[in-house]
Amino acid sequence: MPGPTAPTARRRRLGLELRRLREAAGIKLDQVAAQIDLTTSTLSRIETGKAPCRTTYLTAMLDMYGVTDPQQVQVLKNMAREGQRKGWWADYDGLPAEFGIYVGLESVAASLRSYEAQLVHGLLQTRDYARAVFRACDRKATAEHIDRQAELRMKRQEALTRPDAPLELWAVLDEAVLRRPVGGPQVMRAQLGKLLEAAELPNLTVQVLPFAQGAHAGLNGPFCIMDFPGGDPATVYVGSAAGNTFLEKAHQVQRWAEAFDQLRAAALSPGDTRETIATLSAET
Repeated sequence: MPGPTAPTARRRRLGLELRRLREAAGIKLDQVAAQIDLTTSTLSRIETGKAPCRTTYLTAMLDMYGVTDPQQVQVLKNMAREGQRKGWWADYDGLPAEFGIYVGLESVAASLRSYEAQLVHGLLQTRDYARAVFRACDRKATAEHIDRQAELRMKRQEALTRPDAPLELWAVLDEAVLRRPVGGPQVMRAQLGKLLEAAELPNLTVQVLPFAQGAHAGLNGPFCIMDFPGGDPATVYVGSAAGNTFLEKAHQVQRWAEAFDQLRAAALSPGDTRETIATLSAET
């Protein structure tokens, strides 16, 4: 799996530095966009690491910001070139652009805090469970396409067991996730078994939010908070069939972090969660 030099990491580092330089120069985003003939939204995507930055645009921005130190300029240009490379996930055809951004961020994250209301988190799914999900969501998809999407999901899971700084995952699953027999009893039994195995990993925490809790902080739907190494700001990802949203402002991240804290406080303890999963597996 990619390390800290992955294209997504380089784009994030470059974007953070460009935003810092722009703000230090006292220049607004729309002023820069107009000067270098970019839309404000595109420039914003560069500053948040969601889009690569061409060297010509970078040179123009650094001129505007008064950056003249040759060594600093060269470092930033190298980051821009490395950020233009494609990530490993680009080999999977049909991946929506916004979800591709998510996969890139996930691949360089240090930890994830996730709430799932309908399905097992993708990093914890079995291949057959993933296939059943893709088949249900797209009845017109070919078997080959479904297999490729499932393969991508399995590839993403390598982050959990990478030898160098494995990804830390804290997953809160609604009880409905465990009781919905996706793919049928056999597939679901294997899926519950995988959850039990995952719960034993030192970098994973799995909790179940029981129906008995009633109304809770996750009723707006699933979300994921991604934290990154090196002090990079966290990102909240909220996905839906209507589109995917990334939130990075401090007050936005704080709001979702507080919601997650409420959810994990309301959920069963990790030990009780394992007992619940084991009981449901025996009943399936």
